Amino acid sequence: MTKMYHNPVLLEACLEGLALKESGTYVDVTFGGGGHTKAILDAIGRDGKVIAFDQDEDAIENSWEDERLIFIHQNFTYLQRFLRFYKIEKVDGILADLGVSSHQLDTPTRGFSTRFDGPLDMRMSSLEGTSAKDVINSYTKEQLSDILYQYGELTNARKIASRIVERRDENPIETTLELANLLRPLVPAKIQHKVLAQIFQALRIEVNQELEALKSLLEQSAEVLNHNGRLCVISYHSLEDRLVKRFIQYGCFENEPEKDEFGRSYKPLKKVGNMTLPKDIEIQNNKRARSAKLRIAEKI
Repeated sequence: MTKMYHNPVLLEACLEGLALKESGTYVDVTFGGGGHTKAILDAIGRDGKVIAFDQDEDAIENSWEDERLIFIHQNFTYLQRFLRFYKIEKVDGILADLGVSSHQLDTPTRGFSTRFDGPLDMRMSSLEGTSAKDVINSYTKEQLSDILYQYGELTNARKIASRIVERRDENPIETTLELANLLRPLVPAKIQHKVLAQIFQALRIEVNQELEALKSLLEQSAEVLNHNGRLCVISYHSLEDRLVKRFIQYGCFENEPEKDEFGRSYKPLKKVGNMTLPKDIEIQNNKRARSAKLRIAEKI
């Protein structure tokens, strides 16, 4: 393995939550630096297997040769398609560590952070899709306002959207600092960092269609897990966590769960334990862990 670009978050809790079997088949849908995958492989036997997904080109070089590892350079929305390709009908566990990796945040050219000046990109895969620059410079004021309100939970979304549209009519907005500096006057200094992070979060979610991808993953997980198979999901903001919590509880994302002719609800998963938060020592050693929440479910 060439490098590992972040400490795996809530590692021990994930390994325990997966209830690993010696010859089990597991999926790490967010390979990243490979930390979770390596720990799973270290814990299972020679007949075990891990299928790892990551759409980020930078993650490819973190893979390594192991006959028990299948690395797939794709978005995890293709989970079922690739399991069928490799003739894998069911798996014993699925792990998802959502959000942006430390490597992505710390690479200025990726455009994920307000800490650096870089292109407004924010794509998880830098080779395809719509960039944040495209969103900022082509979406209508109403579309921008909706994104900022829904995905950033910003109460002044309309004011922010208006400011963006006014400025881009003069010149396109192309870099992270251009956008941040443009919007700073709209935000009180004491909460500036938090609000700018919410704005960047909203754009990133839209660029990568993250919530739709998460919904797809949860639905597919319920279909491909073996009986008593485990699902472990680490989320980093309330929008993700609410989707995970509701799907585990009800088997759906909106309205009421489907019921059969006897009035019984279909729920493919059941909750395992309570939500797990990182301990203080982990947060001290890994700032990325500070907002992490782990939820575990088991296939009924």
